[in-house]
Amino acid sequence: MPPKPPRKGGAAAKGGSTPPPPPAAAARLEFGETGFIALCDTLRVSDIVRTNAWKMYEKMSPTDGTLVSCSEKKKDMWGICIFTAAVDLDEMTFTFTELLKSIGMSICTCFHLLREMDVNMDTISTKVDSYVSRLRKKYDVLFALYHKFESTCGLIYVAQPSSQTATELSFPLILKTSWITFLLAKGKVLQMEDDLVISFQLLLCVLEYFIKLSPPAMLKEPYKSAVNALSINGSTRAPRRGQNRTTRTSRQTDIDTKVIEVLCKEHDCNLDEVKNVYFTNFIPFLNSVGAVTSNGLPEVEDLSRQYEELYLKNKDIDARLFLDHDETLQLHHIESSQLERTPRKNNPDEELNFILPQTPVRAAMNTIQQLMMILNSASDKPSDNLISYFNNCTVNPKESILARVENLGNIFKEKFAEAVGQGCAEIGSQRYKLGVRLYYRVMESMLKSEEERLSVHNFSKLLNNNIFHTSLLACAVEVVMATYGRNASQNDGINTETNLSFPWILNVLDLKAFDFYKVIESFIKAEANLTREMIKHLERCEHRIMESLAWQSDSPLFDLIKQSKDREGQADQPEPTCTLNLPLQHNHTAADLYLSPVRSPKKKGSTVSLNPTPVIDAQPVLGIQTQKPQKSTSLSLFYKKVYRLAYLRLNTLCFRLLSDHLELEHLIWTLFQHTLQNEYELMRDRHLDQIMMCSMYGICKVKNIDLRFKIIVTAYKELTNTNQETFKRVLIREGQYDSIIVFYNLVFMQKLKTNILQYASNRPPTLSPIPHIPRSPYKFSNSPLRVPAGNNIYISPLKSPYKFSEGLMSPTKMTPRSRILVSIGESFGTSEKFQKINQMVGSSDRPLKRSAEVSTTPKPLKRLRFDIEGQDEADGSKHLPGESKFQQKLAEMTSTRTRMQKQKLNDGTDSLATEEK
Repeated sequence: MPPKPPRKGGAAAKGGSTPPPPPAAAARLEFGETGFIALCDTLRVSDIVRTNAWKMYEKMSPTDGTLVSCSEKKKDMWGICIFTAAVDLDEMTFTFTELLKSIGMSICTCFHLLREMDVNMDTISTKVDSYVSRLRKKYDVLFALYHKFESTCGLIYVAQPSSQTATELSFPLILKTSWITFLLAKGKVLQMEDDLVISFQLLLCVLEYFIKLSPPAMLKEPYKSAVNALSINGSTRAPRRGQNRTTRTSRQTDIDTKVIEVLCKEHDCNLDEVKNVYFTNFIPFLNSVGAVTSNGLPEVEDLSRQYEELYLKNKDIDARLFLDHDETLQLHHIESSQLERTPRKNNPDEELNFILPQTPVRAAMNTIQQLMMILNSASDKPSDNLISYFNNCTVNPKESILARVENLGNIFKEKFAEAVGQGCAEIGSQRYKLGVRLYYRVMESMLKSEEERLSVHNFSKLLNNNIFHTSLLACAVEVVMATYGRNASQNDGINTETNLSFPWILNVLDLKAFDFYKVIESFIKAEANLTREMIKHLERCEHRIMESLAWQSDSPLFDLIKQSKDREGQADQPEPTCTLNLPLQHNHTAADLYLSPVRSPKKKGSTVSLNPTPVIDAQPVLGIQTQKPQKSTSLSLFYKKVYRLAYLRLNTLCFRLLSDHLELEHLIWTLFQHTLQNEYELMRDRHLDQIMMCSMYGICKVKNIDLRFKIIVTAYKELTNTNQETFKRVLIREGQYDSIIVFYNLVFMQKLKTNILQYASNRPPTLSPIPHIPRSPYKFSNSPLRVPAGNNIYISPLKSPYKFSEGLMSPTKMTPRSRILVSIGESFGTSEKFQKINQMVGSSDRPLKRSAEVSTTPKPLKRLRFDIEGQDEADGSKHLPGESKFQQKLAEMTSTRTRMQKQKLNDGTDSLATEEK
C-alpha cells in the first residue's frame, strides 16, 4: 500500500520546512516506511507524486532485489522513484540538486541508477528519458566548461599576489565572481544551454571583462601586457571605486579588443565569432544585470541571488557547487581519468614526450579550426568557374540560386535565434555563411567531376532543379552545424543530439528526408577534406533517414514505391531480391538520383553510357518515348541500402540473442525482408527496428524458442544509436501510440499472421538472399585493413595527429604508445627488416586522401586467403624453406597488397556493368 499521510498531517507535509508534529509522524508508520515519508516531506512532494513513487518502488522491489538490498540502496531508489513520478506528473517541487543532496548521491550515480532501474520497459517513460537526457547534456557542458575555466584562470591570475593587492582583491574572490557571472549570463542569454561552443565563447567574454577589472599585479603574461597596453592608450583602467557599473560598461564597449584577441589566440578560438558574442550578447547582458560593485568587482552576493532565482525556476543543477568541488557534481574516478586537462604552455620550446587526451573544449575548437581551414579560401559567392558553368546552361540558374540562398538564409537566421536565443541571430548568420561557402565549393567540385566524366558543359536541368540545390545547401549547413554542435560528453565523433541536431535543418529548410538522402554520398565524394568524424556523422544521418525519417507519411518515398509497383510488365517490388547478394555499386551521382528515373535499357553490343542523359540539356533519343516507364534509380539505391542496413542490425541482434539458434537468422531475415518489400505500409510513421524486433519475436514464437520481448528490447538497448522511444512508443493507429508488444499483437501479427505461420510448416517460404555487406563507401584513410587470412593481422597507416593552430601539415609529437606500435612477437634482428616494411608500405598506391572518383571502391577478393602451409591460393606463390615465419608473412602481405591493387584497377572497367545486370 502506498504510504499516504493522514488528512491531519497533509498540510504539514506540504508546508516544506516545517516538520510534522510527533503524533502525525507516528501515525504514518502504518502507511509505509518512515524514511520514505521523511524524504517526501523534505522534497515537499504532493500526495499523488508520493503515491505514484511508492507504487513504482513496490514494482521495482521484486524485479531486482539487488537495487533495494540495503538501507542506503533503499533511500537511493526512493529518491529516484520520487524524481521519476514528479517529472511524469509535471509536479517538480524540488530542484535536481536538492534531490541529490537529500539522498547523498552524486549526479553520475543517479544517471547510472536510472539506467539500471529501466530493466522493465514500462518503468521509465519517454518523458523522463527526455528530461534526463537534457539534464545530462547540461551537466556535461557545465562540467567541461568549469574545468576549462579553472585551468584557464590558473594561467591568467597570480594565485598569491603582493600583500597590497591581496587586501583589495583575492584570487578566490575573482574566481567565484567570474564563474557566477558566467552562469547568470549563460542562463539569461542562451535558451539552448547545451551548446558547448557558444557557451565557451561567452565564457571568454566573461574572462575578458574580469581581466580588465583586475589589477595588473594579479595578472600573468600575456594578459598583464595586454592590460598595460590598454592603460597606456588610456582606454581602460580608470579609477573604479568612484564609477558605477553603467559608466564602466559604456566605456568598455568602445575600447580596444586586445585582451579578447589574446584569449582567442591562446584558445584557438575564432576572433570574429567571439566579438560577435561579446557585443551582441555579453554587453547587453551586463547592461541588464544592474549588479552592485564592491572593490571594483560586481557584488558576488547580488549576482548569486539573481542566479538563485534562475536555478530555482529551472529546477535543475546548482552549478555554483562546482566552486566547492561538491561531491554531487563530481565524476566517478574512472570517468574523470578520461578527461585530462590541457597541458600548459610553460615553455613553447620544451619538447613534450607525450600528448594528454583532449578536453571537450579543445576537441571542439580543433574541429572548428579544421573546418575553417577548408573554408578560409572559399567565398560565399559563386566563383568564376561556377559562373562559367551557369553561363553554359540553356537556362542560366544564377539568379534563382542567389535568390534561394538569400531567402533560405533569412529563414535560417530566424529559426536559429528561436532555438538558441534572440541575441544569437548574428551567430546563426555567421554559421549559415560558412555553410554557403561549403555549398558553392562542393557544387563546383561535383560539376567538375561530371564534366570530366561526361565531357559536357551544359548542366541546365540539374542546376535548375530546386530540390537538388536545397538538399546540397542543407547538407553543407548541416556539416557546419554538426561541427559547432560537438557535445561535451563525446570522446570521438558527433553523436549526442542537441536542439540543433539533424533533422533540425530539414524542418528549417522545409526539405523532405528522402530528398536529402540523395545528396549525401555525392557530397562526401566531392569534398575530399571532410574529417572522419564528419563523414561518420553524415553516414549516421543517412542511416536515420533509412530507419525512419524517409518513412514518414508525407515522404515522397511512398509515391515512388506506388509508381514502381504500377509499372506495366515490371516486377511487383521496388528492388528485386536477386540483387541482394551482389556488391553494392557506388557509381551513381547526384544527377542520377535527382533526375531519376534516368536509365535507359542497355542493348547488347551497345556502347551507350550508363550515365544519366538528363544531366545534359539535350533532346531524348528517339524511341525512348515508346519504352516502358523507367526504373527509379533513387528508389532502387534506397532499397538496396535499406536492406543492407536492416540485415546488419538484425545480424548484430541475433548474435547477442540467438547464438544457440543461428539457423533462425535466415528465417527472420526472410520475414523481415518480405515485410519491407511487400508490406511496406507497416513502415509508415514507424521505425525499421520495430519491424526487425517483431520479425524476430514472430519467428521465435512459431519455432517454440522462448525469447520474450523484454529480453529483445533489453539487448536492443545495448546496440549503438538506439533510442528507447523506438520500443516504448510505437504507432498503433492514427494518433494512438503504445509499446512494441501492443503493436505486434494488434498490427504486425494481424497483417502477417498467415505468412508467419508458414515458417512452422515443413515447407517454409523460399529464403531471401543474404545481402552482400561491403565496406563503407566512405573510405577512411586511417581505417585498418584486415589481411584476408585466418590470423588477426591488420595494416594501418601511421597516425599523425595534428595541432591545427600550427597548420594542417604540422604533426605533433608521438605518444609513448605510438612509438612502439611495431611488435610481431619475435626479434627482428637487423634493421633491414624494418626497411622491408617501409618499402612495402611505401610502394602501395593506396591514396592517403579519399578519392572523389566514383568507381574506385574495390570489390572483395574471392578465395584470397592464406592456407595452413602459408601458400597464397590467389597466386600460388611459395616461400623459400629458409625464410622465418615473419619473412613469410611479409611476403604474403606484399602479395596480398599487389593483388588488391591489380584487382582495384581491373574493377574500374567493369563496375558499371555490374550495376546494370
